[in-house]
Amino acid sequence: MAKPPRDRASAATRTYFVTARTWNGRALFGSERLVQLFLQTLFHYRAEGKYQLHEFVLMPDHFHLLLTPAEGVTLERALQLIKGGFSHRVGKEISRTLAIWQRGYIDHRIRDGADYTHHRDYIRTNPLRARLAESPEEYRFSSGHPSFRLDPPPQRLKP
Repeated sequence: MAKPPRDRASAATRTYFVTARTWNGRALFGSERLVQLFLQTLFHYRAEGKYQLHEFVLMPDHFHLLLTPAEGVTLERALQLIKGGFSHRVGKEISRTLAIWQRGYIDHRIRDGADYTHHRDYIRTNPLRARLAESPEEYRFSSGHPSFRLDPPPQRLKP
């Protein structure tokens, strides 16, 4: 099997908007236990320094992230840690074997401050468009909620 191409961009230019979906659009994240396992996994690898997490939202059947992989960590590896780490924890802690994720993910490299702001706002208003909350601060599984402290955007992307 061929190795994925190495991401040679400098860390300062490697901020991405990423989307991944659950298998067949299952609403797995209607379960509080699975939500908490996902959030623990997401913040565990952030604490390990694998990436900076700028924004996120966990919807019933998908997630969106704004993240910057650490130097020496490819975007592919960061997503493998998040998706694979979560799947592993579900198997270990809930003792279930079920398909969790659609294969792959969608990514978009953030180009500038306006692009960053656009994707940040998209993430924060996603629960509103889905009628899961009336304000970004009200939705508990998003960076819009005041309980989360995340990494600031890279200097070049600050609005």
